[in-house]
Amino acid sequence: MSSYLDHAYAVILAGGSGTRLWPMSRDNKPKQFLKLGGNTTLLQQAARRIERVIPWEKIIVVTNKDYLEEVRQQLPQVLPENIVAEPTKRDTAMAMAVGSLIAKHYDPEAIVTNIASDHVLNDEAEFQRVITKALELAGPSNHLLTVGIKPTDPNVNFGYIQVNPDKVEDGRDLICTVKSFKEKPDRATAEQFLAEGDYYWNANMYTWHVQAIETAFKKYMPDMTVHLAKIETAIGTPEFQQVLNTEYESAEKISIDFAISEKADNLMLIPGDFGWDDVGLWSTVYQLGEKDTNGTVVVRDGADAEPVVAVDSHNNLISTNHRAVTLVGVDNLVVVDSDDVVMVMPRERAAEVKKLVGKLQEEGLDKYL
Repeated sequence: MSSYLDHAYAVILAGGSGTRLWPMSRDNKPKQFLKLGGNTTLLQQAARRIERVIPWEKIIVVTNKDYLEEVRQQLPQVLPENIVAEPTKRDTAMAMAVGSLIAKHYDPEAIVTNIASDHVLNDEAEFQRVITKALELAGPSNHLLTVGIKPTDPNVNFGYIQVNPDKVEDGRDLICTVKSFKEKPDRATAEQFLAEGDYYWNANMYTWHVQAIETAFKKYMPDMTVHLAKIETAIGTPEFQQVLNTEYESAEKISIDFAISEKADNLMLIPGDFGWDDVGLWSTVYQLGEKDTNGTVVVRDGADAEPVVAVDSHNNLISTNHRAVTLVGVDNLVVVDSDDVVMVMPRERAAEVKKLVGKLQEEGLDKYL
């Protein structure tokens, strides 16, 4: 008798182009392709993390056509036919649906776990245990599973998932039914969520049987199902990329949360406690980084980076590769030196990078994006 793990597949979402880590994260090389404090990129870390549960030949990567060669170079272990090149950005609903269709093509009883390519976590063994549990629960049921992250602070940069009080203990895990989704709150609301205790951060880690998610799309997103049916017919044929391109052009741009999760009545949540973060801000990179005796964190994406020299300076984050960076008498700054842009800001204002990116767009300076 086959195990549920025999049917397990992973879909890694690697098509995002986040700007909150600008100017290192750019349209042509977003953060999943960067080494942010480690020897490997965030994409490589994500793939190797899940590979300890699911073998390379059953890992599918959904990315943007502009990043196809980057993914191939960074993940040569992934089968070329398992790297999907989206022609345009259509958010996570289409990406996850197409990934599941690829898995279904190989195995009609596939169970798919979806993970991001640009997150970090501290306890990989616990992550792997929780994902394995999600695969086990999704296998014989028609439920959609999500992993909710136990909040450690009233973070306003994450969405929140509220669970019902009827939790079921399953070994080391609590299995919860989902009551509602809440968009990124203000700080007062986030503090209230934390105090109430029945909210989790939404990390977009979904696991499901391919038949369960297909049923959900037919029920909640019938228009999108028309496009997906045509894509499914073309999988494994020479026409696949052409069909994918055509159907993406007219498909709705929508996240899996809005498309399915907020409407579904069969969504369950498993709490995850493995030190997760989406590395969405430079201040987060600082918090996660290795600090010297002055509280300085240095991030380098290349082995040939130039030195950082600081005098009477404390608790700064410096990101550099090609030029030496020197500091005198400054504290709590973010200093990012890229090939063509230098950015300096207080760490506590890291969330305002998106305003800076918007300003560049307004002034027609897209070449720096």
